[in-house]
Formats: sequence, C-alpha cells, structure tokens
Amino acid sequence: MTEIGFYHLTRSTPEQALPALLGRTLDTGARAVVRCASAEQVRALDAALWRSTDPVWLPHGASGGPSPGRQPIWLTAGDDVPNGATFAFLLSGVGEVAALDGFARVFDLFDGGEEAQVAAARTRWTAAKAAGFTLAYWQQQQRGWKRAR
Repeated sequence: MTEIGFYHLTRSTPEQALPALLGRTLDTGARAVVRCASAEQVRALDAALWRSTDPVWLPHGASGGPSPGRQPIWLTAGDDVPNGATFAFLLSGVGEVAALDGFARVFDLFDGGEEAQVAAARTRWTAAKAAGFTLAYWQQQQRGWKRAR
C-alpha cells in the first residue's frame, strides 16, 4: 500500500525543501515525479533544481523536455509519469488521492503559513485515510523534519 507523507512547510518554500528530499530519493535508487500546480511552477522549480548546492547534482527533466524516460526526476504540471517513478511529490495539493496508489511513496508538501493550504491538506488527509492509505505527518523544524505520531 502506498505511504503518503504530509510535509508541513514552516520555514521554507517547496523549491527550497525539495532538493534535500529529492536527493534522498535518488540515494535510495528510486525515481521521482514532481507534480506542480502550473507550468510556471515547473519552470521555477526547474531553475531552482539547477541552482541547488545541496545536493549539488539533481539530474532532472521537465514537461516538454528531451528524453523523459531517462530522467530520474521528472517535473510536470500534469499526470504524466514517463520515467517510471515510484515516488511522487505533490506541490500545493496537486493530484487526486485515487490516482496515487501506483506509487510506493507520496510526498504532499504544503505551506503552513497559508491557512487555505493547511485546510486543503486536512481534507486530503481525511480522503487518503478513508481510502486506506498509510499516512505520516512531518513538520519542518529549525533543522530537519519531525514526524508526529
């Protein structure tokens, strides 16, 4: 069963938090798809990943780019998964709960400073729980993440 982790951002943006999470994903040998809310968000994240210094190298491609099947990280504003990703990262609550069961892990990142995003994450949590997914809640700390029980 898919594990969905809800990542409550309290001190950074998704563009700042994702490099470390994606780096750990690649370290496990997994591939990732990052679902963005818009084409503009895809472009911004693409630029942010190329500028990443920790980790230094995050090989990735984006919708409309070359060789999508060869990319270990794929950025998209759609539902495409051309790289066979087993990990999905959802930004701003993108994606339907029912479409997540094909992934081993899902990372749902949301901005804790935006009440609308927090409320939407609570709704997604309730839907995922009702659908029988394994759930985890992670809150960003001054250094790293803390899992709430």
